[in-house]
Amino acid sequence: MVRTYILLIFTFFFAHLHASGNITKYINMKYSYLSYSAIFIFAILTIVQAYTDIKQSKDEPDESCCDGNHSHEKTKPFYQRCFIYGVFIFPLLTGFFLPIATLDSTIVKSKGFSFKAMETTDEYAVTQYLKPDTSIYYGKEGYDELMDIEKNKYLSKSSVILKDTNYLKGLETIYNYPGDFLGKTIEFDGFTFKGETVNKNQLFVLRFGIIHCIADSGVYGMLVEFPENMNIEDDQWIHVKGTLSSVYYQPFKSTIPVLLVEEWENTKEPKEPYVYRSY
Repeated sequence: MVRTYILLIFTFFFAHLHASGNITKYINMKYSYLSYSAIFIFAILTIVQAYTDIKQSKDEPDESCCDGNHSHEKTKPFYQRCFIYGVFIFPLLTGFFLPIATLDSTIVKSKGFSFKAMETTDEYAVTQYLKPDTSIYYGKEGYDELMDIEKNKYLSKSSVILKDTNYLKGLETIYNYPGDFLGKTIEFDGFTFKGETVNKNQLFVLRFGIIHCIADSGVYGMLVEFPENMNIEDDQWIHVKGTLSSVYYQPFKSTIPVLLVEEWENTKEPKEPYVYRSY
């Protein structure tokens, strides 16, 4: 019966993630059908395993064991059985008992903040900062065509408002064609991170984004510059609006976009702090 209980708990675990809304902390909801499928698959496996256990207990009543193992399992050493079950039980224990934490500037500091998407020559680098880069998921022609379409959406507009639905696509477009957006008004929300700023008037406004799942998450946003020192602490959620310019940022050894802030205000952390890449 041990297998039955493990499968039953896995079924409950995935159902609980969806019911509580915590599934959004792990995957891009575009792929939620996969975890929904897992619920049904585990449920079916649980029923099949329970039927098998009941049938074997009736066929071999004298060979049943108090620990729920069947006769063919008794030949395995105890430590081997513990290891096998431990492999399945461990993720359940961590999933249920470890708190689900929202990624913030602490993660940025611990990983070391750098513009790796620009600095590295490895096209398969997955750790991304500031600039979203989905080019590895497309062929060159397909990616260039997609970016041209995205660019044309914004060029006719005097301002670009980055919301949850277009944050990653819009930001990727701005970083790919910074010259086309110079002088345009940009506004968006994010949490603050000082990093290795050049002066006290500058800091980064960021959001964690998920391409497919939490494993490929990155922290995306922009350097912003205020007219004066605002003395803003890390992890403070703000809304910024200003004009796009560029600056040579010495710590990154790169010229990057910078938002010259004209208006800003404190805001609450959104119910869903992550943003997701749509295709």
